[in-house]
Amino acid sequence: MISKIEVNRKETLTKDGRRGRIEVEKLNLWFGDNHVLKDVTFDIPPNAVTAIMGPSGCGKSTLLRTINRMNDLILGTRVTGDIRIDGESIFQDSTDVIELRKRVGMVFQKPNPFPKSIFDNIAFGPRIHRMGGHSDIQQRVERALHHANLWDEVKDRLDDNAFSLSGGQQQRLCTARCLSVEPEIVLLDEPASALDPHSTAKLEELIRQLKQDYTVVIVTHNMQQAARVSDWCAFLMLGEMVEFGRTEQVFTKPRDPRTEDFLTGKFG
Repeated sequence: MISKIEVNRKETLTKDGRRGRIEVEKLNLWFGDNHVLKDVTFDIPPNAVTAIMGPSGCGKSTLLRTINRMNDLILGTRVTGDIRIDGESIFQDSTDVIELRKRVGMVFQKPNPFPKSIFDNIAFGPRIHRMGGHSDIQQRVERALHHANLWDEVKDRLDDNAFSLSGGQQQRLCTARCLSVEPEIVLLDEPASALDPHSTAKLEELIRQLKQDYTVVIVTHNMQQAARVSDWCAFLMLGEMVEFGRTEQVFTKPRDPRTEDFLTGKFG
């Protein structure tokens, strides 16, 4: 029931079987006169979890939302520099922003299911994008719920209202909704901040599994969570990229004293 979609996904892969490399080069962003991101440069590898961490107000979520141009919706936004996905600039005039947001899915801080059934929540994206008939959409719904580790919990209640799910289940539902349109990149903006420890553990398990098929970028205020789930880690401070590297290196041998000060709790 899932094989057809898996074949379709394979057709989009590069020769090395991986898509979703993100290159950020000298990225600057202003909201009006407020210079939020300052000459940010780093590369996000495909099929890995990259965590962006830093103190409150440092520009973490703004940086994340730039990758799928969500900041375009905010009046007075101005951007210089570039972001390239698989070598193509997302800011070029020919960019279809709707298609970009299909390729680069996003899960927000608080679960935001639609007031619809569980099935219709997941099917919403494929229907909007006209991704096949009813049987194709059924396959996509099941595949997305499997990928979100939610299928076994909801397979017998797909017609129930999504609001009947627990908070942790709703967050995984929103992840499944994102995955249903087969993105290459999944952006997670502090997805566990409103969850209890048990739900957080399930979500972290999901994040680790997602990198097998997707490039995952997560913003988190929780340093322990970044250490647990990420392969690469970026430390942002006052809109500047202070440090970026393998998570183990950043946490055990930070190159910049500001990173060490943050990790040891001198500020945050």
